[in-house]
Amino acid sequence: MKTKIASFFFRGLLITVPLAITVYVLFMTIQWIDGLLQIPWPGAGFAVLIIGVTLIGALTSFFLTRPIFKWFEKALVSIPFVNLLYTSMKDLVGAFVGEKKKFDKPVLVQLDDSGKVFKMGFITRESLDAFGLGDLVSVYLPHSYNFSGNHFLVPKSHVRELPFKGPDAMKFIVSGGVSGL
Repeated sequence: MKTKIASFFFRGLLITVPLAITVYVLFMTIQWIDGLLQIPWPGAGFAVLIIGVTLIGALTSFFLTRPIFKWFEKALVSIPFVNLLYTSMKDLVGAFVGEKKKFDKPVLVQLDDSGKVFKMGFITRESLDAFGLGDLVSVYLPHSYNFSGNHFLVPKSHVRELPFKGPDAMKFIVSGGVSGL
C-alpha cells in the first residue's frame, strides 16, 4: 500500500512540477510586462505586446513604411555599443524565427579522439574560409535545461549530420535527452 501511494505521489510530481514551473514562468512574465506598461488589468500587457509586435511586423512589410524602419535600424547600428547588442540579438532571434534559420542542421560532434564521447549541436556556419579556417565548421552546442550554450569551431571530420529536424534536436538537447525525437 505504501509503495502504491509513493508511486502515485511521484507520478503526480511528474505532472505537477513541470506544469507549475511553466505556469509560474508565464505568470511572472505577464506580470513583468503588465508592470512595465503599467496597465491595471492583469494580462493586458501581454496582449498589448503581442498586438504591438504584430503591428510592427506588418508595418515593416509595407513598402511605404519599410524605409523608415531601415533608416531607424541604420541609425541604431551606427551607435558602437548598441550596434553590438542589437545585431547580436537580431541574429539570435533570426536564427530561430527568421528566413535564414540557423538551428536547422543538427549534428553529432565527436569531442575526443577515442570516438566515444559526443555532443549534439547545430552547424551555424559551414564555411570559415573568410577566417582562414577552411577545415573547420562553426557549431553551436546548447546546454541542457538552460537557454544558453557554447560555440565551437571543430574539424569537419568530427561532425556528422543527424537525420532529424532542428526543433526536434533542440528539444532533445535542452531537455537533457529526455524529450523529443
